[in-house]
Amino acid sequence: MCGIVGYLGDKSSYPILINGLKRLEYRGYDSAGIAVVENDEIAVFKKKGKVQDLEKITSDKAFGSTIGIGHTRWATHGEPNDANAHPHLSNSGELALIHNGIIENYGALKEDLLKKGYTFKSQTDTEVFVNFIEDIQKNEDLSLEDALRVALSKVVGAYAIAIISKETPNKLVAARKGSPLVLGLGKGEFFLASDATPIIEYTNEVIYLKDEEIVVMEDGEYLIKDAKDIPQTPYIQTLELELEAIEKGGHEHFMHKEIFEQPISIADCMRGRLNLERGELVLGGIRNYAKALENAERIIIIACGTSWHAGLVAEYVFEDLCRIPVEVEYASEFRYRNPVIKEGDIVIAISQSGETADTLAAIELAKAKGAIVLGVVNTVGSSISRISHEGAYLHAGPEIGVASTKAFTAQLTVLYMIALKAAFNKGTITQNKFRERLTELSLIPDKVEKALKSNDKIEHISEMFKDARNFLYLGRGYNFPVALEGALKLKEISYIHAEGYPAAEMKHGPIALIDEDMPVVVIATRDSSYDKIVSNIQEVKARKGVVIAVVTEGDTLIPSMADFTIEVPATHESLMPLVSVIPLQLLSYHIAVMRGANVDQPRNLAKSVTVE
Repeated sequence: MCGIVGYLGDKSSYPILINGLKRLEYRGYDSAGIAVVENDEIAVFKKKGKVQDLEKITSDKAFGSTIGIGHTRWATHGEPNDANAHPHLSNSGELALIHNGIIENYGALKEDLLKKGYTFKSQTDTEVFVNFIEDIQKNEDLSLEDALRVALSKVVGAYAIAIISKETPNKLVAARKGSPLVLGLGKGEFFLASDATPIIEYTNEVIYLKDEEIVVMEDGEYLIKDAKDIPQTPYIQTLELELEAIEKGGHEHFMHKEIFEQPISIADCMRGRLNLERGELVLGGIRNYAKALENAERIIIIACGTSWHAGLVAEYVFEDLCRIPVEVEYASEFRYRNPVIKEGDIVIAISQSGETADTLAAIELAKAKGAIVLGVVNTVGSSISRISHEGAYLHAGPEIGVASTKAFTAQLTVLYMIALKAAFNKGTITQNKFRERLTELSLIPDKVEKALKSNDKIEHISEMFKDARNFLYLGRGYNFPVALEGALKLKEISYIHAEGYPAAEMKHGPIALIDEDMPVVVIATRDSSYDKIVSNIQEVKARKGVVIAVVTEGDTLIPSMADFTIEVPATHESLMPLVSVIPLQLLSYHIAVMRGANVDQPRNLAKSVTVE
């Protein structure tokens, strides 16, 4: 959601801040701003809109400051406008603060500050927070970092913050709880960011701050302490991320790039794990709890959005292969309904970013009740990866487009490998079946590559439906979650209303919507429910619905009924979602582009939902 950047060193901070904010644009935002210490004063520039709008009001300034903070805001308290944009100054102008998160008790704090004579120019909790820190600092005669520590002990909520003071122009202070914050270590210089993307071009040595840690950077040195003022010895991580991975690489949009990266990203998920010659699956991240997974009486999968759809596919896979009952829960609902969790239950938490607030809270709840948590995340060093008992990284590379594509197929791949290995170890599948599935899984990158060759045809189909007001997506079995994912993609980036349904449920309501103006996308690949999906297509056509069918290569029956067909290569039905989702990603992408939508940064959305 909101993005934070900060710099302290011997270089001009302005270009580093602006470049960093551009790197964070993919997270979703509605305004941007920076603050620098210039001529013994804090200069703040902020603007509703994009970073380029901020540049327009700052590009003619002669910045000499070597310290600064920057922010992209996704509105929570107060509408998107210049006043509510970050950074926020304290009343005296001595402090400037940026903040990602929500201060839940800001109302009570504000009332107290108003009684003391403080005034406010915005509607935000952040302006309350910076004045609260200033009030503590002045009344208790504390250093900036000590005042911050006291303030944090009295606020309720989540935060990642960075703060500067004109009184100490060579000091940058930051803290986190519940929202991600990364510290980059250069040679006598320091970088702050919500994730590693703004940092990687300057240094590959980073520290992922832990909850309730405060870092003070000053005079070329840094010190991290916990909430009790005890110095910490942090783990310095060397990033393997390459700068090229966060560039568009000649593609018009990140989403387009990431769709076409999937043959590589899926292969990367399997690299070092799947050994076809030896007939082995090695999952180094799940060793200590492998037996617990195999012997589990129940698996609970928690996730949000696209990750939830991956969890639905995983439900089918685990139950089929491992014969373990599985429940798939929205993390946002799971944590608020006193769920029944037994000691020893396996909870699989799925998140691309590893920072999803609701999923993090659900993990803490599950752990408190004795569950074993396995994390499936893409971002190395993320919060979910740290608080899970064990887990597996996707190794899909950074995903910049807000609408998830390659992370979805990577999640499916990793979850499939986890289920397949557990099933083989517990004896619910034979060695021959294990090898057959390994072989078929190893062929998926090539089959996805082949599915991508339908791009031109899908672009042509998109031209015909770009002005549609509604879409219906239907699927059965393993392809039902794919229908949900296809509908979500279209909604996210084209702003066309779309719904996904199990095809058999069409007669229980949605069939009333079907007429000649309703495009119906049917995932109709050859599988155990093929005859049933054929009947569903006939029901749509009988009501003059327009059918776009995703079919298995070589199918002749469904193309004779459907208005448009898109072929995908054949594979085992449990692996078909990895292939059948590709045309749906391309369909949503091309329709959105043709409608003039901002594909990589769709309105109102954030890449990582780090607040509740």
